[in-house]
Amino acid sequence: MARRADNRCMPRLALIATLLAAALLAGCEMLGMESPEKLAAAREAEGRAVGAACRHAARAIEDCYILNKRIDKAAIFAGWRDMNDYMRENKIDAVAPQLLVQMAMAKAAEAKAAEAKAAEAKPADAKASEVKPKDAKARAS
Repeated sequence: MARRADNRCMPRLALIATLLAAALLAGCEMLGMESPEKLAAAREAEGRAVGAACRHAARAIEDCYILNKRIDKAAIFAGWRDMNDYMRENKIDAVAPQLLVQMAMAKAAEAKAAEAKAAEAKPADAKASEVKPKDAKARAS
């Protein structure tokens, strides 16, 4: 009679184990594991976004490729082309990047400040060099 109970438990145990394994595998996404399809779709979307941003900023497609070497070129081109069509249809002008202009202005201001500081330091050095030759003449006399 004990054997009959064991035979009935085996299918139930196998069913429970199968359901448990399925539940665990379904929870992989909750653990942060993404499928290759999701990763490929995310890369494609990122490339399209980068390409669209490059076109909106009036950046040439070749420059966009160079600046974003790790992103798929086909995705960048697709985004660039889509944004180009959208901008033509809606008569939208490209936006010049302001950040680069501001950075260039800041560097120019820093360079000008450094030149002014160097110019202030030169007269002090010149005075010191003028004193030394006079001392040398006094010693020679």
